[in-house]
Amino acid sequence: MATDAQLKDFPSLFSLKGKVAVVTGGSRGLGLHAASAFLQAGASKVFISSRKAAACEEACKALNALPHRAPGAIAIPAPADSATLAGVESLLAQVKEHTDRVDILFANAGATWGEAFDTHPDSAFAKVMDLNVKAVFNTIRLFTPLLEASAARGGGGAGDPARVIITASVAGLGIGTLGPQGTYGYSASKAAVIHLGRNLALELAGRGITVNSIAPGFFPSRMSNGLLGMAGGADRVAKGNPMGRLGRPEDIAGVVVYLASRAGSHVNGEVIAIDGGALWQRGELNVSAKL
Repeated sequence: MATDAQLKDFPSLFSLKGKVAVVTGGSRGLGLHAASAFLQAGASKVFISSRKAAACEEACKALNALPHRAPGAIAIPAPADSATLAGVESLLAQVKEHTDRVDILFANAGATWGEAFDTHPDSAFAKVMDLNVKAVFNTIRLFTPLLEASAARGGGGAGDPARVIITASVAGLGIGTLGPQGTYGYSASKAAVIHLGRNLALELAGRGITVNSIAPGFFPSRMSNGLLGMAGGADRVAKGNPMGRLGRPEDIAGVVVYLASRAGSHVNGEVIAIDGGALWQRGELNVSAKL
C-alpha cells in the first residue's frame, strides 16, 4: 500500500528542463503562447519559425525578456516558409546549426480562408490544405532524425520519448464555419491532420516519438478575430461558451507543457480539445447559424 503512494520525482513531472523545442508559426498567437510556456517550464532552446524574419526576431526579443527562464535559456529565430519543402529544409538546416537533437516539435503553422461555397477558389483550398496538412507531414518527416536523437538520449518510449504536438482545431472534430465566409478547406484540413497525427503516432512510436494533437476553440488571435466578429463579437461568443469565456494563453500553455513533459509521456495518438466544452454545445461551431 505504501508503495502505491510513491511517485517518481513528482516535482519534475511537468518540467522541461534542458529540452530543445521547435515551434512553427511561433511568432504570434497560439504558437507564441506555447513557446513562452516551453521556455518558462525549463526548455534550454526554443526555435521560433514563421515566414517573416522580422516577426521571428520580435517574438524572440519578447521571449528572451521573460523573467522566469532558466539560466542560459534562449529563444532563437529561424525564419522559414514551412508551406514548401524547401522552406522546411531551410528550417532544419538552421536548427542543426545550434543542436543535434530536437525534444519537442510543435507543428503549429497554419492558415485559413473564408469564402462562400459557390465561389470558393480552388487555389485557396489548395493553399490551406498544403500548409495545414502536407507541410505538417513534411516537417515531421524531415525532423524525425533529430527527434530520434532525442529519444535515444532520453531512453525512447520506455524512458523519455521525443514529442510531436500538432495544432489542429475543433473545426476538425465538429462543424466549422459555413455560409458567406465558409472555411471548408480549413475544416477539412484540420480533420485530415488529426488523422495524420494518429497514423504517425503508431508509425513513430517504435522510434521513441509520440505524436498528439491539440484542438483549440475560439482564442482571440489574428486568425480568429474575423470569425469572432461575424459571430457577434468576442463578448457574445464568450457568453455562449459553457465556461462563459474564450480561451486564454494559459489554457494552451498548460496543455502543451503537459504533453511535452514527463507527465504526458504515455499519451500517444490523442487529440485534446481546448474549447471549454463548446464542441458539445449544439450549434456552437456553426458560425453561420448566428449571422
